[in-house]
Amino acid sequence: MTANDLQLRAQLQRSDFTLDVDMTLPGHGITALFGPSGSGKTTCLRVLAGLERAARGQVRVGDATWQDSARGVFVPTHQRALGYVFQEASLFDHQTVEGNLRFGFDRTPATLRRHDWRHGLELLGIGHLLQRWPHQLSGGERQRVAIARALATSPQLLLMDEPLAALDAARKAEILPWLEQLHEALDVPVVYVTHSLDEVARLADHVVLLDQGRVQAEGPLADMLTRADLPLAQGDGAVSVLMGRCSGFSPSDLMAVYDIDGGHLLLPQSRQGVPRQGKGARLSIQARDVSLSLQQPVQTSVLNVLPARVTDVQEAVPGQVLVGLRLGPDGEGARLLSRISRLSCNRLGIAPGLAVYAQIKGVAMVR
Repeated sequence: MTANDLQLRAQLQRSDFTLDVDMTLPGHGITALFGPSGSGKTTCLRVLAGLERAARGQVRVGDATWQDSARGVFVPTHQRALGYVFQEASLFDHQTVEGNLRFGFDRTPATLRRHDWRHGLELLGIGHLLQRWPHQLSGGERQRVAIARALATSPQLLLMDEPLAALDAARKAEILPWLEQLHEALDVPVVYVTHSLDEVARLADHVVLLDQGRVQAEGPLADMLTRADLPLAQGDGAVSVLMGRCSGFSPSDLMAVYDIDGGHLLLPQSRQGVPRQGKGARLSIQARDVSLSLQQPVQTSVLNVLPARVTDVQEAVPGQVLVGLRLGPDGEGARLLSRISRLSCNRLGIAPGLAVYAQIKGVAMVR
């Protein structure tokens, strides 16, 4: 545990549920708590926030101890430097947007204010909404205002409990880019509860998988998504996320080159325009979009064909297998998943250690 990390050790017994977790989370970026309904995700947030007085254990944020049952330490919720964003944007209907933001700011002692109340305006694109009332906002706008109000308190920790769950598909598409932008700008850790694999892939840096009140696994996003033994990789939406950096752009082909660990990927120019040389990107590849060949394909329309080595083969659904790969001719690059038929696996003799070529039919830049 480093000086900035977040530590949560908690035991909580209810009549029909037991929470027993011990996790150390990075002190920067977004940690996603992922798992089925009833797995304990929101309860973990409530313990962090001091809303579960009966919970035993320890909560530390950096060098601040908010709870230590063994020493009789319990900092009440209103004294914890945190922001909390709920599924439903709980704005004050009798206050304008500006009034809501100033409320959070005014309740923060002057000595603890690290930002002005306007801190979240540009980050979340709500400067033009200041004089509107909550009933005049769309669902996505309300949630952005709720996040900005949480930021106005200068929190040391931001808790977000399924902030997109109450939004329809259009409003989710509206707010996700703002959350991605927020990720780049925030200087405080975020614990983000979700049951959406797409949100995990787009936003998270670290993932904790919860099941029945216990930590099933935790680790960096790229590692967790590609562990075939975990539920994250077992659904139809199994995905790999690779970190890339733009190393070139062809104006004639409108194609950008991204360097990844173990090779290069070609991507069409995005709607954001020509990428900046050296700009980092988060690249998402669906397992079903990766086919395998024992020989390097020629005269193919697939632009991205990378050498790789098989690391593991797991049953997926009836008739299909999930193949774990490491990119690069030496098999030491980034990890990638491929979903192929059991018949193809048998015909090609796919087994750990085998050298193959990964034919990547689709790559999406998610951030």
